[in-house]
Amino acid sequence: MRKKNNFLSHKAFRVNSRGNMAVFMDLNISYTTDKKRLQSVIETAAHLGYSTVAINYVVDLEQNKQEIGKPKCVSELFETFPIVQGKSRPIKVLNRLTVVASRAAHFKPLREYKAYDLVAAYPKTEKLFHAACMEFTIDIICVAATEKQPFFFKRSSVNGAIERGVFFEIRYTPAIRGSTMRRHTIANALNLMEACKGKNVIVTSGAEKPLELRGPYDIANLGLLFGLSDEDGKAAISTNCRAVHLHGETRKTALGIVHSMKNERPLTERQEEEDVPVSKRAKIEMAQ
Repeated sequence: MRKKNNFLSHKAFRVNSRGNMAVFMDLNISYTTDKKRLQSVIETAAHLGYSTVAINYVVDLEQNKQEIGKPKCVSELFETFPIVQGKSRPIKVLNRLTVVASRAAHFKPLREYKAYDLVAAYPKTEKLFHAACMEFTIDIICVAATEKQPFFFKRSSVNGAIERGVFFEIRYTPAIRGSTMRRHTIANALNLMEACKGKNVIVTSGAEKPLELRGPYDIANLGLLFGLSDEDGKAAISTNCRAVHLHGETRKTALGIVHSMKNERPLTERQEEEDVPVSKRAKIEMAQ
């Protein structure tokens, strides 16, 4: 009976409420200059059923004066991209930038960010975590995995990120590399869940080699250890990742999410505003 329930669970996971096949994503494949190893990781991801992966470039501006450069062109990785298991289309590969932020100055908007499909921040202090949630123009906030989170997650900050459409990332590979890192990963994830209640969470691998990747169903089950419900665990590798990708596309094309508000001001006032140059109008709106 137990096997039957597992089978039904997997079947329900594969097909969503509209009858479409679920789309799985891993938005954190560690970048390496070893092209063959990177190709092997992406090929394994496709074989496991991931439709989209993101190559993650990590920049720590505090170390060795690292600079943010342009990512490698993904089209140079393969002549023919591997076909996704169970699909009839090739895997999609994105470029992602993760900035390790030790100071607020490390995360000022830069032209280079537009070269990346996704932008993430790894805040090292509570003050920077709050700024990442409320101010930074990003798509993802990273949660510590290899060490104990040095601060508590304040619900007000977390809710601010959720309202802005920013997602929190939990990496699972540290949890399979050793008992100490596994303990930190689970503890940090559980602390996050207390604040976010399972909302706006994605689970990624951070894989550096093929053997570190796990299939979508295994990751959904692993989400239970992180405090995610069954439904939220499935969303963390599918629909939530899709939302992150869309958020990134909006950031790249519109330089941030535009919040539309109903204009209830008198017509004459709006007409006066239209006579003001666009550049000056933007400054006025920012000052208000």
